[in-house]
Amino acid sequence: MSTGKMAVGGGIGTIVVVLIVLLLGGDPSEVVDTLQNTPAQSGTTTFTAEEEAMAQFVSVVLKDTETIWGKIFEQSGTLYRQPGLVLYSGQVQSACGYASAASGPFYCPGDEKVYIDLSFCDQLKTNFGAYGDFAIAYVIAHEIGHHVQNLMGILDEVNSQRSRLSETRANQLLVRLELQADFLSGMWAHYEQQLDYLETGDIEEAMNAAASVGDDVLQKKYEGRVYPDSFTHGSAVQRREWFRKGYQTGNFQDGDTFNADI
Repeated sequence: MSTGKMAVGGGIGTIVVVLIVLLLGGDPSEVVDTLQNTPAQSGTTTFTAEEEAMAQFVSVVLKDTETIWGKIFEQSGTLYRQPGLVLYSGQVQSACGYASAASGPFYCPGDEKVYIDLSFCDQLKTNFGAYGDFAIAYVIAHEIGHHVQNLMGILDEVNSQRSRLSETRANQLLVRLELQADFLSGMWAHYEQQLDYLETGDIEEAMNAAASVGDDVLQKKYEGRVYPDSFTHGSAVQRREWFRKGYQTGNFQDGDTFNADI
């Protein structure tokens, strides 16, 4: 099922699948289309004790984002519409299509929900070397950043522009979208710090997580080469630095990645 809304954020598993198909000489667009349109069965609702603990942590982080973004929107005279959260194991159906654990965390603007397969939290450590609770918090805050972009009309504008661009230019626009979501996750961390919610090492954990899922890191790991024209999320340095900038400034005006020299 598709509503014309594109799921954004995460997608690490999908990136890996597409890279493998490219190596085998296949058409990656067919893979993406299959992932988006395959009928889904109901996601598993029975979690292990470890997954239950992680679900509780994710819910706490989400509540913190609601509090902080609610205040930021209120100060600008607008209402922050809280996103939904879907925790699943295995596979799930969203308004943006079908997703499995291989898709990684994502935000669907069609139903304004963040989808997180709880196994991804372990994958951050085992596959990407990103350790610590705040590495997970960064991922959640990044997806909430896409929700903020959706509420501000940024996602719609980017989707509209991408439809008129070449693949390379469209990818470049996606990179700027994703880097802004990294900035917004850092901006959230800025206000977490003001509330004295952060512990020593939290910000470094988040920046390491951001760098570990840079396009160049993933391409080098799974393909052995780096293709900048195919980047959709940004390099390790870019992702780390835009998170850091959001954390340091806490000012949305400093997060205009679309006009910045990235």
